[in-house]
Amino acid sequence: MARLADYFVLVAFGPHPRGSGEGQGQILQRFPEKDWEDNPFPQGIELFCQPSGWQVCPERNPPTFFVAVLTDINSERHYCACLTFWEPVEPKQEAVGTKGTVEREEEADERGQGQLSPATPVQPGQLYAPKTLVLVSRLDHTEVFRNSLGLIYTIHVEGLNVCLENVIGNLLTCTVPLAGGSQLDSVEEGARTISLGAGDRQVIQTPLADSLPVSRCSVALLFRQLGITNVLSLFCAALTEHKVLFLSRSYQRLADACRGLLALLFPLRYSFTYVPILPAQLLEVLSTPTPFIIGVNAAFQAETQELLDVIVADLDGGTVAVPECVHIPPLPEPLQSQTHSVLSMVLDPELELADLAFPPPTVSTSSLKMQDKELRAVFLRLFAQLLQGYRWCLHIVRIHPEPVIRFHKAAFLGQRGLVEDDFLMKVLEGMAFAGFVSERGVPYRPTDLFDELVAHEVARMRADENHPQRVLRHVQELAEQLYKNENPYPAVSMHKVQRPGEAGHPWRAPRPFPRLDEGTVQWIVDQAAAKMQGAPPAVRAERRSTVPSGSPMTAIAERSSGPHINSARRLEVVRSCISCVFEGKMLEAKKLLPAVLRALKGRAARRCLAQELHVHVQQNRAVLDHQQFDFVVRMMNCCLQDCTSLDEHGIAAALLPLVTAFCRKLSPGVTQFAYSCVQEHVVWSTPQFWEAMFYGDVQTHIRALYLEPPEDQSPSQEAGEVPAQEDERSALDVASEQRRLWPTLSREKQQELVQKEESTVFSQAIHYANRMSYLLLPLDSSKSRLLRERAGLGDLESASNSLVTNSMAGSVAESYDTESGFEDAETCDVAGAVVRFINRFVDKVCTESGVTSDHLKGLHVMVPDIVQMHVETLEAVHRESKRLPPIQKPKLLRPRLLPGEECVLDGLRVYLLPDGREGATGGSGGGPALLPAEGAVFLTTYRVVFTGMPTDPLVGEQVVVRSFPLAALTKEKRISVQTPMDQLLQDGLQLRSCTFQLLKMAFDEEVGSDSAELFRKQLHKLRYPADIRGTFAFTLGSAYTPSKPARTAKDKGPSFRTLSRNLVKNAKKTIGRQYVTRKRYNPPGWEQHGQPPTEDQEDEISVSEESEPSTLTPSSALKPSDRMTMSSLVERACCRDYQRLGLGTLSSSLSRAKSEPFRISPVNRMYAICRSYPGLLIVPQSIQDNALQRVSRCYRQNRFPVVCWRSGRSKAVLLRSGGLHGKGVVGLFKAQNAPSPGQSQADSSSLEQEKYLQAVVSSMPRYADASGRNTLSGFSSAHMGSHGKWGSVRASGRSSGLSTDVGSRLASRDGLSAPQANGAPPDPGFLRPQRAALYIIGDKAQLKGVRQDPLQQWELVPIEVFESRQVKASFKKLLKACVPGCPATEPGPASFLRSLEDSEWLIQIHRLLQISVLVVELLDAGSSVLVSLEDGWDVTTQVVSLVQLLSDPFYRTLEGFRLLVEKEWLSFGHRFSHRGAHTLAGQSSGFTPVFLQFLDCVYQVHLQFPMEFEFSQFYLKFLGYHHASRRFRTFLLDSDYERIELGLLYEEKGERKGQLVCRSVWEYVDRLSKRTPVFYNYMYAPEDTEVLRPYSNVSNLKVWDFYTEETLAEGPPYDWELAQGPPEPPEEERPDGSAHQSRRRVVWPCYDSRPRVQPDALSRLLQELQRLETELGRPSERWKDTWDRVKAAQRLEVRPDGRGTPSSLLVSSVPHHRRSLGVYLQEGPMGSTLSLSLDSDQSSGSATSARQAARRSTSTLYSQFQTAESENRSYEGTLYKKGAFMKPWKARWFVLDKTKHQLRYYDHRVDTECKGVIDLAEVEAVGPGTPTMGAPKTVDEKAFFDVKTTRRVYNFCAQDVPSAQQWVDRIQSCLSDA
Repeated sequence: MARLADYFVLVAFGPHPRGSGEGQGQILQRFPEKDWEDNPFPQGIELFCQPSGWQVCPERNPPTFFVAVLTDINSERHYCACLTFWEPVEPKQEAVGTKGTVEREEEADERGQGQLSPATPVQPGQLYAPKTLVLVSRLDHTEVFRNSLGLIYTIHVEGLNVCLENVIGNLLTCTVPLAGGSQLDSVEEGARTISLGAGDRQVIQTPLADSLPVSRCSVALLFRQLGITNVLSLFCAALTEHKVLFLSRSYQRLADACRGLLALLFPLRYSFTYVPILPAQLLEVLSTPTPFIIGVNAAFQAETQELLDVIVADLDGGTVAVPECVHIPPLPEPLQSQTHSVLSMVLDPELELADLAFPPPTVSTSSLKMQDKELRAVFLRLFAQLLQGYRWCLHIVRIHPEPVIRFHKAAFLGQRGLVEDDFLMKVLEGMAFAGFVSERGVPYRPTDLFDELVAHEVARMRADENHPQRVLRHVQELAEQLYKNENPYPAVSMHKVQRPGEAGHPWRAPRPFPRLDEGTVQWIVDQAAAKMQGAPPAVRAERRSTVPSGSPMTAIAERSSGPHINSARRLEVVRSCISCVFEGKMLEAKKLLPAVLRALKGRAARRCLAQELHVHVQQNRAVLDHQQFDFVVRMMNCCLQDCTSLDEHGIAAALLPLVTAFCRKLSPGVTQFAYSCVQEHVVWSTPQFWEAMFYGDVQTHIRALYLEPPEDQSPSQEAGEVPAQEDERSALDVASEQRRLWPTLSREKQQELVQKEESTVFSQAIHYANRMSYLLLPLDSSKSRLLRERAGLGDLESASNSLVTNSMAGSVAESYDTESGFEDAETCDVAGAVVRFINRFVDKVCTESGVTSDHLKGLHVMVPDIVQMHVETLEAVHRESKRLPPIQKPKLLRPRLLPGEECVLDGLRVYLLPDGREGATGGSGGGPALLPAEGAVFLTTYRVVFTGMPTDPLVGEQVVVRSFPLAALTKEKRISVQTPMDQLLQDGLQLRSCTFQLLKMAFDEEVGSDSAELFRKQLHKLRYPADIRGTFAFTLGSAYTPSKPARTAKDKGPSFRTLSRNLVKNAKKTIGRQYVTRKRYNPPGWEQHGQPPTEDQEDEISVSEESEPSTLTPSSALKPSDRMTMSSLVERACCRDYQRLGLGTLSSSLSRAKSEPFRISPVNRMYAICRSYPGLLIVPQSIQDNALQRVSRCYRQNRFPVVCWRSGRSKAVLLRSGGLHGKGVVGLFKAQNAPSPGQSQADSSSLEQEKYLQAVVSSMPRYADASGRNTLSGFSSAHMGSHGKWGSVRASGRSSGLSTDVGSRLASRDGLSAPQANGAPPDPGFLRPQRAALYIIGDKAQLKGVRQDPLQQWELVPIEVFESRQVKASFKKLLKACVPGCPATEPGPASFLRSLEDSEWLIQIHRLLQISVLVVELLDAGSSVLVSLEDGWDVTTQVVSLVQLLSDPFYRTLEGFRLLVEKEWLSFGHRFSHRGAHTLAGQSSGFTPVFLQFLDCVYQVHLQFPMEFEFSQFYLKFLGYHHASRRFRTFLLDSDYERIELGLLYEEKGERKGQLVCRSVWEYVDRLSKRTPVFYNYMYAPEDTEVLRPYSNVSNLKVWDFYTEETLAEGPPYDWELAQGPPEPPEEERPDGSAHQSRRRVVWPCYDSRPRVQPDALSRLLQELQRLETELGRPSERWKDTWDRVKAAQRLEVRPDGRGTPSSLLVSSVPHHRRSLGVYLQEGPMGSTLSLSLDSDQSSGSATSARQAARRSTSTLYSQFQTAESENRSYEGTLYKKGAFMKPWKARWFVLDKTKHQLRYYDHRVDTECKGVIDLAEVEAVGPGTPTMGAPKTVDEKAFFDVKTTRRVYNFCAQDVPSAQQWVDRIQSCLSDA
């Protein structure tokens, strides 16, 4: 029995002690005055009586009643029932009365005597003060409290003749039965009738089950006020520990809402702050950081506005406001939607019938009380579904003396399939669930409705899911039970309680509530207490039983298993692979392994693996040989890599016993266990995993402890196996039985059991300390890689699985972190960290499992020893494992070598790692992960080669090859990387090459550091040989030994000997014996451009004027030896080209034809004037040879201006020279003051120079006697200056009015016309009609401050160019952009484009093209141009070569391009060896890609004018690769002089014809071209007079694919012999006999060379022709002959029709300008693709007409493929076609084309522009159709037909039935033909 009420209190209004605006509550009397021992008086009742504050009011209010809830320090709830009424107050009376009656508060009132209550109004009038009767109880019987307090008030008001003291005494001594006592059989017991002695009667009904909450109508009211969605979100918020605040004007409503929300949470108990009615004075409680459920009067809504993380439910307004920062996780589907629908059925039963035509007359709605129970039943079902099977995840850790139970959260989530579910995760981690486990986990206790439901009804719920009526029936059944629990005896619930008269209380002003006599009340209480003492104590006689576990859990929603449907087959594969491993069938196992690793992605397969391995352990087959061990470890690793840190599916738990079982013998006495190879998984460093494992094992052992086997059984079964008849019982069943027997056991027996359990736990703790040390200590403890890469041991405490509060765990973690110093890896002591981790674990589990403190101390002493012992064992294992024979490594694949290439270092085992390019790693482009690959790196005399296989077993056996020439190596650095297989940190090497390859390698463990160092040294030695003759091009095929003296030249016939003699003789006179060390030949550095060189800096090998006149004066009779030299020189490329251009002949000076303006001068034949120039030069006719010596002094490196090309049309010439020396500039543009009398040598040179330039001007026919001056002032600023970064081609200072006009006109045009905006030059007409005869393009820095003389006929154009160091820096950045070296932080094109922009490479290309186009325009307009930049061998060469390429179609042929490179780059001394850093001397200067930049420019032009070049883009890549590869001698050395000196230049003549090895790249190209058309461009269709003017803006430039493509199947495709794969056997001769196998193959980007695997259509046809010729027995002719023949035949076909001009396969009618805005025909990987690029029409004039012409040409583009119109139109006519979705029918002209296999349609018959195409290859069916909406009305239904393609269905309608039939037949025949 329990007391109904603990205290009765009378609280009255009193003034506030500090005189503030409000009064305060004062306790007038309380009964009993002494506190009960078991229940002290709660503090702060006066605050809760008037939650809004104590105030007097001007009129009497009706009495109010509500129940407040107070929670004490032991989290016991006290219910305070408050009945408040108002009494009139007289100010004086109040003061006196208060003083007289309340002794306890005298002082306060003395202070308040003089002042009236501030709340009282000043004017006289009646005021009323509140007074409250309070009943304090621990029982929640609201109605009884309301009636009792009402009775007391009624007695007082009505003045009934009843003693109030007796009533209150009876109330305080009334006792009620305990809930759920002895399952109350009699009504007297369960329904207690009480009377307070005032003629009243009340029945108190005690709930049947104490655990079920009593809700009355509160839940139903809550739903009425807020609605389903809001209540559900409040429910989820309370469960996931958010703050919930209710607002209402009614206190009773607040109390009910809070009570209702708590009732919904059953069976979880809310354990945070719970204040249904919060007084105004305590509002600051709302800012507490902990979760709460609080109710506040709506009057204080404003104070709640600034709470950012509180969910506010306004009961009066029916809203729930969730702040933005709060996320309430919803219930998992399908429970959310199911719950919602059931709730709506309960709340609104008419909803189902609302749409019925004949609704039933009435729907019986439940009473509010019943509806309340139905709503609770819905939530009870919800919890049963959520927590179904929870008992299967309980671990019983201790049974005696008290059960200790833990919940295995991860296993529960995993088995329910809710690992990702945010809601359930938070609920399981919450405090409420922790309480649920400790309260309901107990196996032997009283059970209630929820236990039955969760154990037995879940299957029924699952079955009822789709039957709403059955669900509703179940809900009603549960509601009945809940209702019966609250109202067990509805029959006896009759109350008889007096109430005040209706009319009485508002008007009658009764006397104040009397002061009660404490003695009387106390006497009644004491009497009752004495009576109670004699009675036996009230013990709750509980009926305890074993809690049912229910069926094992299932996933909450049956998800389709997706990719693992055919799991039985997969499990079979796993089983057979394991049996192969254990039977020693290694080859079989190896075949199956990839499939097994794929299968192990599925959960079932992983479980199966663990089971199978377990079987083998039980059969004592755990000791494996090396290969078996590797297989088992690999499969285990694969299983574990997908485990999360929680291990929801128990895979790691199943494998844990196995990793300590499987082992291999490394040597006598040293055994390596599998755990040392599976440590790299995050699960091992997760404390929750270890705790769950520990508790699981403890449970098994405790269970075994109580399942004692009979004596006669073999001892082997004692450990964990149990006899067959008993092993069905679970650990919980055993525990329940033990708890039942516990009270019956003797004290000694109890002690013994407790001790046994404790030692079981203790022994498991030792066992786990060992296990953890196994999995946490790395094999090589010297590498402190412990768990830093994993989740880190230091920061996981707070996320523990146990019930330790976060704050406590956090403090543990902090103290640990500070002492462990895990941050700095170097000093980190692995063993120490592991000891600390294990100690923390041991502390936690032992404290929770009740291990004695002595044992715990012993464990702490033991752990360091265990760890230390294990470290020592591992050292031996690590040492021995290093010595293992490398049997499991794949075989090394040897690379193919070129003829003459030799291996220097045999393969070193390495891993090739991904280098930041996505292609090979199967990135966004898809495809397989070819990298990382495992193989070896080889060093040969020519290349560095990696060959190997991908480490990813799913890729298959693809060979991966990556290589680059040694000479291309630009950077080598050591790196430290992780190997992909076992994740060990290894030394590595990163090699970067200028052919855009990168080898990022990690050396295998077996490669010692000395081998790696040797590799680096050899690499360095071969990359930078001491002498150029040490390079591959020289050593190839000859036995070069570096020990020979450096300059013993081989005899190369008399010409070379004589030449050497002359050179030596001349050189001796000038520089003595120094000439042998070529290092002295230093051109002035780039830094000294602007300064005149000092004396000793002059070219050392230039010969002074006086030295030997005979070499300088042109003599008619050359000596015989010189003649031989001359004949050799004449054969050089320059001469052949000069003769082609008509630039003079080499005849004697006497008989030379004076009419020719230029002549070929042999002045430099001994390389005496300029060493870097060719032997023969073109100079003006009028200049004598001896003057050239003086002219040359004005120029850097003595590179004086010489002619290199002449325009056939305008006869303007292009000259090149080095930059001017400072003194030369001064002389050229003389200052105004007169020269000094004694002219220096420099001045005479300057005069000569001026004469020289004058001679050039005079040599041009148009300018020989032209008068008047002109200038280029406008062009420069407008055209070149529009790109600020570059500066501009400077406008000259003297601008006449006319020139300013040109400038402004250009400026305006620049804004208007599209071509300029695109970077193309303006129209040729833009220049002034009067132009300078000669423009000198010079370096801006060098021409600073120079003023021109208006009388001369040449003009300076100063421009800015890139210095070679800028080119070098830009190239480095370009390399990094294209081959990053490590994966980008943000993958995708953006980062690549950003780094490309940073490199400024395209800006340099743009600049070169821009300058070249300017020069082309000038030459085309008839002015000559002298390019005089830097030293005349870098930018100058680039510009003059590009100008010639753009101006002269000859250079766009294969032969012409070769000539151009030989003439401008080789003969004119581009320093290939210096720029390519070919020797040790050039190592410091590094690689500068000047020639590559030129090739990139050519590529950009090729892209814009694909029909103008005879050579293909592959040719440019080939030259780009080999100019840096040093495979050929062509691109070695810095000038012709050096090549002659080494005997290279003429050796090809007649000597090496019979040899196989190609010394020259040109010879190689010729040989290869005979075999295959790889260098030929099939779209070559030149227009003979064409001058190309490409767009040069950066937006028009593309990144050359030479920089980005790679072919991992065979390495770079530029060494043709290496790239050819093994020939495939012809179809009929396949070795396996399958003749008709498909020849299809998958082409992977970045693996296969796409152009080779899938050549363009024409190559394919030529190959087919060759094959047919071979089959027919005819000798196959060269591809070129066949091609030329076909071209000739095609010309003849085209001519009679008059279709276009007879140019080539592709006829185009684009007019003369043929800019790139016309047709783009690009060679793609799929053959030739045609794309049209037509710019928007913005400009006017010629550009527009050109563009229209281009558009016209595109519309007839296909005309070249047909000879007559009819052939291409197999059938045509009008059809109606239904448009796409929602579009009307339209008549169109349709053309069926058998040739192209398509159905095209046009707007009308004469329309030339095709509106759409239906590809017949996509057509699946043609059949009759039906008319749809909007179809032509008059047509027969049978005239409709449909064509179904793979994309959509086309609806057609013909004019009549026959024509429809005809169309269908024609289309069908087309399809069948195909």
